[in-house]
Amino acid sequence: MPDWSVIGNSQIWILALTVALVASLESLLCIEAVDDIDPYQRVTPTNRELKAQGIGNIVSGLVGGIPVTSVIVRSSANVNAGAKTKKSTILHGLFLLLLVAFIPAILNLIPKAALAAILIFTGYKLAKPSLFKAFYKKGWDVFLPFVITIAAILATDLLKGVILGIIVGLFFAFRSNFRKAVFVVNDNKRYLFRLRKDVSFLNKAIIKRKLEEVPENAHVIIDTKRADYIDRDVVETIEDFTLHAPLKNIKVDLYTSGFVDHGFSYKILANNNEDGSLKRNYEEVIESVIQGNGNGKNKIN
Repeated sequence: MPDWSVIGNSQIWILALTVALVASLESLLCIEAVDDIDPYQRVTPTNRELKAQGIGNIVSGLVGGIPVTSVIVRSSANVNAGAKTKKSTILHGLFLLLLVAFIPAILNLIPKAALAAILIFTGYKLAKPSLFKAFYKKGWDVFLPFVITIAAILATDLLKGVILGIIVGLFFAFRSNFRKAVFVVNDNKRYLFRLRKDVSFLNKAIIKRKLEEVPENAHVIIDTKRADYIDRDVVETIEDFTLHAPLKNIKVDLYTSGFVDHGFSYKILANNNEDGSLKRNYEEVIESVIQGNGNGKNKIN
């Protein structure tokens, strides 16, 4: 039975949380790998897996056992043997229990070198050179986090390596979103600013700089119809530009989606800026349907 006298020991809790995190990460990585090698490409419910593992580890600890996780060797062995249903997992566990219970002496005769060879061979099949080539062809944004995660796991441990890999992956994700969120093109004195996906405060500086670089007597179209989210600071930057654009004789057309409210227009309406216009997509469509043609437009000045 557990020794409840050490329940208040901080080291016990630190160790327990560490084991829980490592076991959860190992199981999730195993699930990802098994789903990938599954010939039917089925998707394992991760929440159910973690709940079962947590309950199993609690019961195991209460009766003096050690923590358990999903293991890629047993899982890949099942897949390679042609397993198709959950019965394979139950039978696999049952066979292991019977072997440990009735022939432990024979199990101890298996050379550790043989077990290590099986692990190495299985790991090679899951991370063979062709996999590295496939990730490399996907681009540096995918290849670098992949390689850095592997190197970090080998240099430290599973938990630290995966955390570092997540950080690197997030960096490239933010970098990609930052680059693709704002598209600017110009032809003579006609400028198009197109905001796409999620436009965060990180994009404010480049948007502000590009807007201020627009020369006098130009025509600017700011299209936000493809943006899912625009930060409040970016909205204010665009509105401020729309308000002072007439001082440089710049005409501004601001196109927004009628189905996503980004918070535009209150400054433009309050100052009655005739040179700045706000065109809402859905109003244009509705008016076109009413008039029976595709040329209807509704401007809010």
